Amino acid sequence: MYGTDALKGWSQVVDAIHDQGGQIWAQLWHIGGTRRPAGPPGRESPVVSPSGIGLAGENCGNPASVGVINDIIAAYARSAVNARDVGFDGIELHGAHGYLIDEFLWAFTNRRTDGYGGSPQGRNRFASEVVSAVRAAVGDEFPIGFRFSQWKDGQYDARIADAPQELQDLLTPVVDAGVDLLHPSTRRYWQPAFAGSDRTLAGWTKQLFDVPVIALGSVGVSSPFAGTGKDEARQATDLTPLVDLFHRGEFDLVGLGRASLADPDWVRKVADGRFGEVRAYTKAMEKTLH
Repeated sequence: MYGTDALKGWSQVVDAIHDQGGQIWAQLWHIGGTRRPAGPPGRESPVVSPSGIGLAGENCGNPASVGVINDIIAAYARSAVNARDVGFDGIELHGAHGYLIDEFLWAFTNRRTDGYGGSPQGRNRFASEVVSAVRAAVGDEFPIGFRFSQWKDGQYDARIADAPQELQDLLTPVVDAGVDLLHPSTRRYWQPAFAGSDRTLAGWTKQLFDVPVIALGSVGVSSPFAGTGKDEARQATDLTPLVDLFHRGEFDLVGLGRASLADPDWVRKVADGRFGEVRAYTKAMEKTLH
């Protein structure tokens, strides 16, 4: 979210969406240790991660110095201001899926022994400072969302928290730094988050934090993310569980990805009850979409 040409292009996108009565948020993210060395867009830039450890335990560059951390925090703040100034209605900080913010939150990739590692209070420091810097830069009225996840790219059993209290301890300082909305990303929105409860990750997030929550994870698709089971496919396309969870108060908003890529009119058709007209997402579409 920087550079004259890029910002001019984004301004045109924002104006087009506003002209149709829509709103748009910019999702700001740094992919951290998942970036390949000498990869685009800045091929000369080094790979940055908390401890030089990749999602599968491999070496990935050098641990970020405090100076580099401060530079990245400042870059998030500048990008948020740019997003606001070109007309975006809010921003979401991507702290999920094994990207940089998530690498600091996850104990497996964060082995630091300074103030940015160790305890939950150390591991959430980078995320909290990013949020705080962004909030100071954009002001109190500009909305900030925060996306997080248990799973990481290729590491579907990964967890940043094994119990609700751990999740609360880890994310409370992040929310308190200035987050207006939380976006827990899951692969299957209907699955329980923790042992001993049928509450989903969105449901626990709503229970623990006093902000609106987005539920996400294979909503309305015939091929659940990274899965092929027929039972899961039926559950993903049947919206009854989603509606039931909404009425239970587990979330406020629903996130769609592949469903809306497969059928841009998905929301309108569902709202009108035209379920038979929905073009469902299938695995066969993946090559076309990519």
